[in-house]
Order: sequence, then C-alpha cells, then structure tokens
Amino acid sequence: MLASLSFSSCSEEFLERTPLNSVSEETFWKTDNDVYLAVNAIYATLPGEGIMYDDAATDIAHGQYGWESSATTISSGVVNSSLNAGWEYEDQRKANYFLENVDKAEMNQELKERYKAEVRFIRAFSYFKMTNLFGDIPLVTSVLDFTEEQLNVPRTPKAEVIDFVIRELDAAAALLPESYSGGKTEERGRITKGAALTLKTRVLLSEARYTEAAATAKEVIALGYALFKVNSESALDKKDDYTKFVTFENAAEEQKFRLGLRSYEGLFHQVNEGNNEVILDRQFIEQVQANYLNTYLMEGSIGGWSSIAPTQSLVDSYQSFKTGEIVDVVAPAVRAERYNKDKTAFVEEFKNRDPRFYASILFETAPWSALTTAGNYTFKWIDGASNMSKTGYNFRKMVDPVANKEQLDNHSNIIIFRYAEILLSYAEAQNEASGPDASVYDAVDQVRARAGMPALNRTTYASKESLREAIRQERKVELALEGVRYLDIRRWEIAPTVMGSIYNVKNALAQERIWDDKLYLMPVPQKQIDLAYGILEQNPGY
Repeated sequence: MLASLSFSSCSEEFLERTPLNSVSEETFWKTDNDVYLAVNAIYATLPGEGIMYDDAATDIAHGQYGWESSATTISSGVVNSSLNAGWEYEDQRKANYFLENVDKAEMNQELKERYKAEVRFIRAFSYFKMTNLFGDIPLVTSVLDFTEEQLNVPRTPKAEVIDFVIRELDAAAALLPESYSGGKTEERGRITKGAALTLKTRVLLSEARYTEAAATAKEVIALGYALFKVNSESALDKKDDYTKFVTFENAAEEQKFRLGLRSYEGLFHQVNEGNNEVILDRQFIEQVQANYLNTYLMEGSIGGWSSIAPTQSLVDSYQSFKTGEIVDVVAPAVRAERYNKDKTAFVEEFKNRDPRFYASILFETAPWSALTTAGNYTFKWIDGASNMSKTGYNFRKMVDPVANKEQLDNHSNIIIFRYAEILLSYAEAQNEASGPDASVYDAVDQVRARAGMPALNRTTYASKESLREAIRQERKVELALEGVRYLDIRRWEIAPTVMGSIYNVKNALAQERIWDDKLYLMPVPQKQIDLAYGILEQNPGY
C-alpha cells in the first residue's frame, strides 16, 4: 500500500513521458539531423537487385520461380487483373510526407533545398516506372487522408504525369551538385545532377522526343563521366584459358579480348564500385546489408538458385569478336543433337564471340577460375538438377567472384544508371532525330571498344534504319540484366516479335509464352479498383 501511495504521488509529467522507442511527429522535424535521417530512409525506395526481374519479363531472361516476382507471370503472357505488377504508392507517399514537413526544421536552407531535390527525383522516378507499367495513373503530390473523397483519385493521363516528371527532374537538376565530396550529408551515392539528367534522358527517349533526349544526353556527357576500364588481370583471371574459344591472331589481340572482358565484368564487382562510369547506384553496406545477386544468378552446385537465366535469344545476340557482325547460329535441333552427342561440336557455336558474351553468360565448359578457392570451376548444366536453370545457361554478369570464393555475402552496389547507357541513348536519339553522323558512330564505338569489339562498319550501317538496328542490338547486350529491356521492347513495339516461347539447349520447352497487345500495359489490380469505389478504370483487354 505504501508503494502504491508513493507511486500515485509522482508527477503527471513522469507518467506522460514520450515513449523512448518511437518518434512522434511533434518531436521530429526539428533539426538538420532529423531531415538527414528522413532523406536517407527515402533512399531505401530506390531499386536494388530487383531490376533483374524487369529483364526476366522480357525475351532475354527467364525467371523460373513465380513466387519471387511477377516476371514469370508477365513473360508467360497469361496475365489478368488479379496480378499486381507494381501498382503501389508507398514510395510516393513517403516523398510527399517529407516535402510537406521538411520546412518545419531549422537548418541550412541551401542544404534543405538540395535534400528536397533528392526526394523529388526519387518521387519522379517512382512515377515514371508506374507509367511504363500502367500508362495513366493517379498523380498524387500531397499526403492523402483516408476519407472516401481523397481515396477516390482517378487516373491522370500519362502525358500529364510525364510532363510532371520532366518538370521535377529539371528542378532537381538545377539544385543538385555534379558530385559529392564525402562525409555526412555529402556521401557518395547520393543523387547528382547527372542522375537527374540521365533519368530525364530515359524519359524523353521513352516518349520518342528524340531531339530533346539527345540534347539532354549531351549535357550528361559534358559532366565528365568515363567508361570503366582495367589494364591488367589478377592471377586467377589469367588461369582462364580462352584460346579454347577464341582464335587469337597474336598476343596483342588476346590482350585486347581479355581486358575487354575484365573491364566489362569488373564494372559490377564490389572492389570497383563507385567508379567513374557509375551515375547512380543503390548502396549496400559491407557486412551489414547484402544483395542476393550471387544467390539469384549462380547455379545450384555452387550455392545459387538460378532464379534468372539467359535465354537463347540473348545468347544469339552476341556478335563476332573478329568481324563485329552477327554470327550464324545453328538450328535448335542441331544444337540439341550436338549437346546430347558431342559437347565439342556444341561449344563450336560459342567461339569467337564478343568478350561481353564470356563476361555475361555461363555455357557448357565455360571457365571461371576466380569463382572458387581451387580456381578450377567450369560450368556444367545438369538438366533437372536442383536450382539449375531451365535454359541450359546461367548468368555470370553481376556475380561477384570474390564474395563466392571467400564464402561471403555479395555487398556490391547495384548500378541504376551508368555512362554506357547515356552513350547509347544519345546515339539512338541523335540517329532518330537526324540520321547517322560521326557523333552517333563515336558514341556506340566507345561502348564497343571498351569491350574489345571492332568499331561499327560505316558502310554496313550507313542508313538511319540499319544504324537503328545496330544501336538496338548494342543496348540488348551491353545493358542485359540492368532493367531497361522491358521498356525498350515496348517503346520500339517489337514485343510481339520477340516474346515467343523459350527452349533450352536440348530444344525442350523451358517456358511457353504468348503475346497479346494488351500486354503493352499491365492491368490495374482489381483490388485497387474495388477500393477506389470504381473510380479507377481498367486498362483495355483485362
């Protein structure tokens, strides 16, 4: 009783203290550190390794596990309104909430405006991704309450959303620095002017506004980014014998090939993250926050799941290292017979290919010494084995061999934008706007030269139409698995041609695929239409 009396006499202030395990809206938004933490939390909405699944919904990759993403369903073509392919507003709500509250904080105004620009970029990026999937979408720029009036938001025409995105990116680019010096508030990996202009280039290209896209890409080019290159190999890399696959004329040609391969694959390894080619990447903290690239992409015998695997369409796209032209591929039945009866003959199809082929694709007998401590790994596909791909190939691109060899998690950053994309986007936009010129060829050739490939043949690709196909081919192989192919095959309107069923190296069906033109847009989830009391309208065909 005495204890109870004593407790009841305590002050009301003691009993009404703010909980120490949460932050209230009334006590937040006071200091520059509050704002710093809020911005950093919004960065978590940037895409990570999930961009791979965007490509698994296209002709160049196969996602075999339907529970990992919607890519397996989308690529099959059997899509209905029960699917949610990415209709969500959590990212936009976080950004809207930040922008509505940040001015409460007392802090340096210039830094505050820069933070706003970073958040406006992230919100614009989210809206752009949604327009690619659904076309018209509700454009919401404030925090909604949960009244029926505010929840019933109709779809805004796509053109209006795109105009909003471009205005936001222009405003952000005017406020964002070209680079960061390091340290708190200046960490590398924050959104830069280059990132805003790169996203604007992607948006303009998607809308076929070619003159504007070329001009914006030139602004990025002028900022001083450079393609990543290496000038030497590690001891383990040197163990890989590519003379079995490439007929080298001399030591210089072999060196060109090997450094092209290492430059391209090394771009995505943790040891090289933050290099001068990176315009924006999703940051992963070493030994704290891992990505799952090695698990998703490697095959079962070395701890992977083969979640996403290359298709024959992608494999066939890699040109000749010798001539720079498309190679002749064998008929599926011939390939299957070779695979079943003569692996030496089977491998003949993969000889003298683009160095990016060997840096990206694991095919039967492909070496990768750096992947294991023993340094003697070669790829072997076992049809039907646990966590083995359905196509006969696995991805090597984006797998960090050091992490696997040392039995650590992969902590390499995920590149969202890089300079090679800008060069190819400039080439496409300039060619579409005014036809071939020296700057178009030069942009493409820079990308090819980094990989050790010959320059484009100016005679073969002298017309706008032929050069268009060369640029599209270059985007397909250079940017594979980086989340751009989904939009590319839709904006070029080639999806009906390329989205056929896929077969493995034994010519057995790996995934049946059908195409219907309704698939240019994904369905608005029926659940969302129901929640909106019918205000939201469905896309055609669903």
